[in-house]
Amino acid sequence: MDDLVQRLSQGDQPVTVGGPKPSLEEFRKRVEEMGYVFIKFTATRGGTDLGVRIDRAATDLSKAFFDQATGVAHIEGTLTLNYVPVRCVADIQLESLEGTGHLVVLAESTAI
Repeated sequence: MDDLVQRLSQGDQPVTVGGPKPSLEEFRKRVEEMGYVFIKFTATRGGTDLGVRIDRAATDLSKAFFDQATGVAHIEGTLTLNYVPVRCVADIQLESLEGTGHLVVLAESTAI
């Protein structure tokens, strides 16, 4: 398995909202309208900014109060990292746009 994928799938890691304009307003728009967010794993060299297609059925915004900038957004979605299909699971504190997350390997690529 890819070293980066393996490291990011070993328990919760520190994350922050990533992307070109990380702000609460941009995060909310991406979660609610676009269905695509950036989650940055900050404990890697230089950080690893991942684009995640949101799985609306698994994402939980019931404790996220965007208008008050409080609470936690539970984000889940899929992507391919270094040819390995993974699910990103992250809990983002809206006050700081930081939280914890990890990857779940969906299937390993058999390509050489």
